[in-house]
Amino acid sequence: MSPFRMSRTSRTRRSALALALCAATVATLQGVASPTAGATPATSTSSSSSSTSKVGHIEDSTARAFAESLSEGSWRTQVRTAALASDQIDLRALTGRTATRAGSALEPAIATADRRIAEAKGLAADTGSLLRLRLASPSMRAELASGTAPLVAAATTDDSAETITAYDSRGRAHTLDARRTPDRPVYVVDIDVSRAMAAGLKTLNKELTARGLTTPAKQLSTSASASSPTSSSTRSAAAGFWTTRIDSVQLSNDEEPWVSGDAEVFSIVSGFGFDGKVRVDTVDMPYLDNDGTTYYPNQILVNWSSYKYNLADVVMMEDDGDTNYQALAKALADALLTITDLGTYIPLVNAILDAIPASWWTNDPDYVDSWYTLANTSTGRLNGARANGWLTVTPYFVTQS
Repeated sequence: MSPFRMSRTSRTRRSALALALCAATVATLQGVASPTAGATPATSTSSSSSSTSKVGHIEDSTARAFAESLSEGSWRTQVRTAALASDQIDLRALTGRTATRAGSALEPAIATADRRIAEAKGLAADTGSLLRLRLASPSMRAELASGTAPLVAAATTDDSAETITAYDSRGRAHTLDARRTPDRPVYVVDIDVSRAMAAGLKTLNKELTARGLTTPAKQLSTSASASSPTSSSTRSAAAGFWTTRIDSVQLSNDEEPWVSGDAEVFSIVSGFGFDGKVRVDTVDMPYLDNDGTTYYPNQILVNWSSYKYNLADVVMMEDDGDTNYQALAKALADALLTITDLGTYIPLVNAILDAIPASWWTNDPDYVDSWYTLANTSTGRLNGARANGWLTVTPYFVTQS
């Protein structure tokens, strides 16, 4: 769970079924009501909707289409076997060459949905398969294994959701309590957020560099002293640079719907570069899986050779699947490029938070916590300004080999 928001008969009949399922799937994934009896029309998305609603709509349409496909027995068995054998299933692979007719009928629409999600998230066209299927809770394994017909729901990133909509094999919608894990097994259609975030941070860094917010770090000479991050001594020392290292980190407990999956955490480190412009670096923190758990990553958070001053700010955020990284880069650039170096350090946390569109705060990316004016000499436990987490840090000298 996320850490702080913090989880298809004779041959003729089989062919007819596959064709019907394919038609229903395409219609559903295009946001058109499926001809399946009893189906509930999918919610339409207006042209002015945000990337969050676009991704959510695609996931919901995919969940409903996938639920309808499970009316075919052999496909339902194949999916059940896969779900019991793996915590997360690649939907593109599941509906690939080894799938039954009902499963393979879904594959073109799944591929289209993947491309639409990548576009909505501002990711490169070659990002690949993103849609995943998983069982909502380990507690559902026994019922699923016994043959109980599952429902299918889309993952939600709304912490305040009171209900979850899930679909059965006839396309009918069922309303479930978001805070009470159901006894009946539920498959969840979600995004591989780890893969998406890796691609997203690559996009974000590329965009930030193009906009002048990430410049090459200043090269240190062999006279840089390893005795202290602030030492001006010129005595001989191995070439390298000072950093701030995260020794341990913990994020607070926070309730979330049972249908939510793992989130991915990243930090935005900002300060002033040697060119006098605001510099932004991103730090991937994929190990932060559970709330209330202390992790010991020994991870470098700040490379001080990139910054003019001995101070920097850190904003920690999460991506549950809806973050548009190109839009985030643009928002950061539009706000931060207006800030000029006046010869003394200016905290940048508020500027970063103000840069994020207001509509994003209801879903993704979620603001986790922030640390103002982190110094290159900072050591020990540092509580976040939002009181949603803490870090223990130490200065750490990285030598060049």
